[in-house]
Amino acid sequence: MTSLLGIGECMIELSSAGDDLWRQRFSGDVFNALWYARAHSADDADVAFHTAVGTDPMSDQMLAFIRSGGIRCADTPRIADRRPGLYTIQLNGAERSFTYWRDTSAAQMMVRHPGPLWRDVAGADVVYFSGITLAILPPDDLETLLAGLVEHKKQGGLLAFDPNIRPHLWADKDRMLDVISRAAGLSDLVLPSFDDETTAFGDRTPQDSAKRYADLGAGHVVVKNGPADTIHLQDGQLTAFPVAPVRDIIDTTAAGDSFNGAYIACLLRGLPTEDAISAAQRCAGQVIRHKGAIISRNDLGLV
Repeated sequence: MTSLLGIGECMIELSSAGDDLWRQRFSGDVFNALWYARAHSADDADVAFHTAVGTDPMSDQMLAFIRSGGIRCADTPRIADRRPGLYTIQLNGAERSFTYWRDTSAAQMMVRHPGPLWRDVAGADVVYFSGITLAILPPDDLETLLAGLVEHKKQGGLLAFDPNIRPHLWADKDRMLDVISRAAGLSDLVLPSFDDETTAFGDRTPQDSAKRYADLGAGHVVVKNGPADTIHLQDGQLTAFPVAPVRDIIDTTAAGDSFNGAYIACLLRGLPTEDAISAAQRCAGQVIRHKGAIISRNDLGLV
């Protein structure tokens, strides 16, 4: 049995339902990836999420929803004076923009409850985290998390990291680039999106992004680039995997998250790289044909 742990934030998602009505769901980059990892995992695989929530009814609903997807979250800290973060999705065609409210997000405090965190980490074969995971943490907590992940790697654990660069979450660009680079350098698998990388680091091509992360120490890099080729770099071998055209795109929310989750799950099942990338591309292609970040196994075509 394999064990995948994601560390991050789940938020309340509000998307327009028309006529000044809003549809409420739950979402967050690491959680989204775990949802699709669970859908692509073997039945006996353990998929777990570490976050922190409040003691309010919405936090109760959030935990129930996470568990409904077959994701374990038994050791989640409950923080009385904190709440889940919230965001809205505004669509312009299929492209989206977001507005966030996370000043009192419980997830920002999850490292300050070390017992549950490190128990979850110790039990995981693979720990998945993101640039957003790091960006929401107080600076000292961020360094504590990275140091603990280094220790986990020394004990034989694997680390998977999506830079998921969101400049508005960082007070200082230089620190953002430094933290992202350090986190990627200690990770075994890095899963960047080229549009983020070219904006933040000035990379001219997805191949440049892959090589930069490999030079930092990542042994395995997969660069997502929307409808363009997926770039894979491992053991010095650079390969481009074409993406099949997707029709009837409705909402690109969680395209990258769903790719990441499906890819990691397929690797853990022992699939060859090309099959894992193909499955991840298909997963992302199905997700963007629906509204919102989370869709069912039935809509994924897995049932």
